[in-house]
Amino acid sequence: MLDLVLTNKEGLLGNVKLKGSLGSSDHEMVEFKILRAVRRVHSKLTTLDFRRADFGLFRDLLGRLLWDKAQEGRGAQEIWLVFKDHLLQAQECCIPTKRKSGKNAQRPAWMNRELLGKVKHKKEAYRG
Repeated sequence: MLDLVLTNKEGLLGNVKLKGSLGSSDHEMVEFKILRAVRRVHSKLTTLDFRRADFGLFRDLLGRLLWDKAQEGRGAQEIWLVFKDHLLQAQECCIPTKRKSGKNAQRPAWMNRELLGKVKHKKEAYRG
């Protein structure tokens, strides 16, 4: 006998039925129906938006640093870490981020509007 079915939302499942055992196992198959579609979760992935970046300010911020003083008495690894830190600070200040939309994330970059129209026409012809 089925004791409990766990879901992450109330009212998500219906028509839960036991369908018999799997071979000689004491486990039984469960059949159920999903009552409502779950909304897609939007991606919170962000990327740098280079189209709105202020590269003049970026160049100025990195150009103002006194690299000779930053490199004095340090090894290659330490110099790299100092450079990387300054670069990331300038990037954070000058290059805004944007949220990647789900539609663009699923479509390859080479798939332009013209190709999308042709694919749509092909699908409609196939359905017909």
